Amino acid sequence: MFGLRSTTAASARSASKLAALARFKSTSSSATSLKQRVEQLIPEKAAEVKDVKQKYGDRVLGETTVNMAYGGMRGIKGMIWDTSLLDADEGIRFRGLSIPEVQQQLPKPKGATETTPEALFWLLLTGEIPTAAQAQSITDELNSRASLPQFVIDLIDRCPSTLHPMSQLSLAVNALQHDSQFAKAYHAGINRKDYWDPVFEDSLDLLAKLPLVASRIYRNVFKDGKHGSIDASVDYSQNFANLLGFAENAEFADLMRLYLVIHSDHEGGNVSAHTTHLVGSALSDPYLSFAAGLNGLAGPLHGLANQEVLRWIIKMQEEIGTDTPTEDQIRDYCWATLNSGRVVPGYGHAVLRKTDPRYMAQREFAQKNLPQDNLFKTVSALYKIVPGVLTEHGKTKNPWPNVDAHSGVLLRHYGLVEQDFYTVLFGVSRAFGVLSQLIWDRALGFSIERPKSLTTESIRAMFEKK
Repeated sequence: MFGLRSTTAASARSASKLAALARFKSTSSSATSLKQRVEQLIPEKAAEVKDVKQKYGDRVLGETTVNMAYGGMRGIKGMIWDTSLLDADEGIRFRGLSIPEVQQQLPKPKGATETTPEALFWLLLTGEIPTAAQAQSITDELNSRASLPQFVIDLIDRCPSTLHPMSQLSLAVNALQHDSQFAKAYHAGINRKDYWDPVFEDSLDLLAKLPLVASRIYRNVFKDGKHGSIDASVDYSQNFANLLGFAENAEFADLMRLYLVIHSDHEGGNVSAHTTHLVGSALSDPYLSFAAGLNGLAGPLHGLANQEVLRWIIKMQEEIGTDTPTEDQIRDYCWATLNSGRVVPGYGHAVLRKTDPRYMAQREFAQKNLPQDNLFKTVSALYKIVPGVLTEHGKTKNPWPNVDAHSGVLLRHYGLVEQDFYTVLFGVSRAFGVLSQLIWDRALGFSIERPKSLTTESIRAMFEKK
């Protein structure tokens, strides 16, 4: 159910894909609203979870080693995240669909070349490909909810321009919690089987307000402090582009569609997703949960990678003395970076063992829309050179580029050059994934998260006494 794919064998992948597509074809004509469709699916999904627990509840998912405990719990199989699954060979799959399949099969707005986060939101919540009308219904719903309380506007406007945009975003999301429907319903004694309903409402409210919050921060900190308004006739990404100040650039709106889709979800173990899930497991409402996730995303090891890539490339061009370095110059600079004890940013991934499909989606966008951009030419040269350098260096398991190796270059090309804002864009995108899963967490009554911790002394005693 829900199009999830096995990663154990090619035949299992093929069977899962066929099953997923069969489901997509049989259900995509449904005329119900997204909320009604989720409500229809809850008993089915709950029965599936019950069946899996009854049949396999005492089965072992994997081994946990001491190194895993000390190494950030990397590789430990210990949580459920149904909206996406990361395959080491194929990259991320949203409810069973790869990035290219999402681009090909999900509907696009008239005149656009990319699908929308609204269409993806339907897919993530239902496991079904929406019709154009269903995707449009999400656009209309979000546009109808897109307004900010005056006190939140005042709060953002009073922030000093020196306060980091991510801090302002987290502050504003926490403030929006004032109107949380889940918080009010929980206080009133709502039945736990109905938790998902106000969580759904909060999630849509929050998604609708994020472009207004993010763009207000951008215009206050980096521009003239003048702000636009929502256009009810256009989609989420076009509105976001308009609010940021790029209303006249159709390509930028398509870039926003692509960016918001491919950064939306990446399994549940990354810091922003896991934090949102963890805080939500305490029955914190979507605002508090997502704000916590944003604070994790703001960390340099999670959400700042595309900035580091862009800064590294620009520094390389400056030190070489040209914005069109040769392949030999790039190769020498890569070796100089590695020999100084640093890494070439944007290359390698904790799970993937091939080029990140999200990188390829951005590369294809650039090849179509900005093939003569000098920065893109440099990125293309890096794609050609770096894997060989890293392979020869011998210390990188995956020498291929990840999503961060490209996104900053695209944003810079269209004039969004303020690198401290890039993580805010990432945050707006990530909301679609983590809030989709949060709705299902409450619909299925998932427990509060409480793993067991150990001390170094207890680990030593555990093995030395044997």
